[in-house]
Amino acid sequence: MMLVNSPEPVIDANLAIALDALLAEHSVTRAAARLHTSPAAMSRTLARLRRILQDPLLVRAGQTMVPTPRAQSLRDEAAAVVRSLGALLSPGTAVDPAGLRSTFTLQAADLVGAALAPGLLRLAQQEAPGVSFRLRAEELEAGTALRDGRIDLEIGSIDHVDPETQIEELVSLRMMAAVRPGHPLTEGPLTPARLAAAQHVVVSRRGRFTGPLDTALAEQNLRRRVSFVLPSHLAAMTLATRSDIVCLVPAAPPGAAPSPLTDDATVLGLRLLDIPLALPPLTIGMAWHPRHTADGAHHWLRNAIRRTLRTPGSPTT
Repeated sequence: MMLVNSPEPVIDANLAIALDALLAEHSVTRAAARLHTSPAAMSRTLARLRRILQDPLLVRAGQTMVPTPRAQSLRDEAAAVVRSLGALLSPGTAVDPAGLRSTFTLQAADLVGAALAPGLLRLAQQEAPGVSFRLRAEELEAGTALRDGRIDLEIGSIDHVDPETQIEELVSLRMMAAVRPGHPLTEGPLTPARLAAAQHVVVSRRGRFTGPLDTALAEQNLRRRVSFVLPSHLAAMTLATRSDIVCLVPAAPPGAAPSPLTDDATVLGLRLLDIPLALPPLTIGMAWHPRHTADGAHHWLRNAIRRTLRTPGSPTT
């Protein structure tokens, strides 16, 4: 009796990549954008995956799509397979930026994102026209999001310490008081008592009313009046242009080139005043998962961030 071996199954790596995108985005449209394909093509791929896996994977719930239990169990494995494929086929850091076809997902506060966007757009147009960027607000737990690939890079004040996360400090800034032209604080010397007596807006995505300025004022037996807490730096600066409220804005140290993080305050016409108190510096850095350290595309991204946020003369390697 002759035994006939059954043919080996055909392995389609593109299906694994599409599955990873679908399970990460929970949306056919966003998964298509992530992989630079059309929603119709991604919809056909989802139908094929459903037939192969014999599971609907994503089902509609109102205006969104939610994963099935099988899809949830496959998510980490699919992401790991895609990472392995990337490591297997990656050429390392020797990559031609002009040939990149990538979408990078960054997480940053609105002020950092506003400072980054013009510089990143300019560098991409000049060096990597196939690159696009997706900016997310500080809405995800960064360590976990970096680990599972939901974000490629976190930029800002890095306040989490994960042993596996790579962190690089980019620039150290000082905080200044920003007020509208003609504000009473612009007349005469700014003292701690005058600063404390003014109305203030605090920027906090967690809704906190206090920060380092309050600690410094307390050492002078002073307490400021916080009239507003807002989650957005840009909203706080806009409020300061339309009222006598004071907001804090990061700026370069004395004698250094201007920081792009101060550009929006300048555009709004705000006056920046030196704070007559010793405040801790604000350190802006970037964090990424070590699996991206040797990746050529990610290497270009990190260097682009350095060139955008660091002042002239800072190292870019």
